Amino acid sequence: MKKILLKNGIVVNSKKSFVADILIEGEKIKRVAKNIKVPGSQSSPLRLASPKGSQNSSVQVIDCKGKYIFPGFIDGHTHFDLSVAGTTTIDDFASGTKAAVSGGTTTIIDYGTQYHGETLKQGLKNWLDKAKDGVSCDFGVHMSISEMNDKVRSEIKEMIKEGVTSFKLYTTYDIKLDDDKLLDALTEIAKCKGITGVHCENDGIIKELRANVVGDDNKKVISHALTRPAVAEADCVNRLAYMSHITSAAFLAVHVTCEEALNEVKIAKEKGYKVYGETCPQYLYFDDSVYKKKFDEASKYVCAPPIRKKKDIKALWKAINDGSIDIVSTDHCSFTKEQKALGKDDFRKIPGGLNGVEQRGILLFDACQNKKLKIERMCELLSENTARLFGLWDRKGFIKEGYDADFVIIDPKKTTVLSIKSQVSKSDYCAFEGKKLKGKIEKVFLRGRQVVDEDKNIVENTGKFIKRKLHESF
Repeated sequence: MKKILLKNGIVVNSKKSFVADILIEGEKIKRVAKNIKVPGSQSSPLRLASPKGSQNSSVQVIDCKGKYIFPGFIDGHTHFDLSVAGTTTIDDFASGTKAAVSGGTTTIIDYGTQYHGETLKQGLKNWLDKAKDGVSCDFGVHMSISEMNDKVRSEIKEMIKEGVTSFKLYTTYDIKLDDDKLLDALTEIAKCKGITGVHCENDGIIKELRANVVGDDNKKVISHALTRPAVAEADCVNRLAYMSHITSAAFLAVHVTCEEALNEVKIAKEKGYKVYGETCPQYLYFDDSVYKKKFDEASKYVCAPPIRKKKDIKALWKAINDGSIDIVSTDHCSFTKEQKALGKDDFRKIPGGLNGVEQRGILLFDACQNKKLKIERMCELLSENTARLFGLWDRKGFIKEGYDADFVIIDPKKTTVLSIKSQVSKSDYCAFEGKKLKGKIEKVFLRGRQVVDEDKNIVENTGKFIKRKLHESF
């Protein structure tokens, strides 16, 4: 069985960072300790090999002195190969997982959808079929519920048995559920000990505001933000928090964008409700001034909920430091400039979403280097808490003996410039174009195999579907 020894790295977890060695045996972490010595070890560069490459029985030693070793990052919110707004996201499972692993994300959980008239079982099959051409990181599936009936109600338990232990509900779009159906779904999911993520925006407010946009304002991208206000988000977070409480459901407010919604999460947590918060890089780094630029540039940042104001950026950074926000995911939903241009004459037709699955890790590492975030907290936000919430806590998200040997090795002395030139995503723009960051991802390991080097050479098709356990409360 192949063995790899990572020497002298700074091992990061939520409690502390410490210098140690990590012995990898096969796909698992065999040992974590200081000064591990293994007979037959060789100090030489580790070369990337194809999944069917030969397995050497000697021990390969990699010197990681001065470099940080994180557990593989987990992105609990992606949309690959998703049909939306009359088009389909440019990143499918093949390109999306390549982009993910290039940025240190070794596991993604994508939002599968039960479209109207389908069973949950059919929805899951559709999503697993999308990944049949190969994936380059491990993946799981959340199941979005678009309608509640007796058949769907009985299938929730079946989904849990299939390792799909988390669900998604919408309060807007054509797959939204009304309050009675939301309560019904939360009740059934709670009975099975699952966790529910909810897209929280008040559909009535949005429809009314959008119906009153006329004339030239239809062509202004800022109309997107003005017709999806912060109060529409906060209202739904408030209602879902109370619904989760009366049903004893675990509720994740996905992509929290603003101070108003964040306050509702905080209040629910203070009351002891099983409420969790997620935000995304776009809400931490951009404000709504991006929507005041010319269409070609402004449309790149159209997402839902929209990017908010500078005060909200400040509130969200405070929240990811004080624990009010539990995870940072990406909501990676990528398009091309041509696809965004579908809404050139009507802002309502701009497909919503942007890329970020490969930028998230290094963005937050740079924040650590600039003293905006503690390195241990970064580990919680990107790995540990996500593993707990989505049922991966028994094998991923932690550097522990017996766990999957998923690692991200970052050199803090090097720099990264985010650019379309080096981007792996098939989108033809980078939302963070030109941003210079402290730190560079040097190596990524997936279940004991080095799959990425610092030049973003990627060993493809090494990922697999992961059946997940029930979430772990914290």
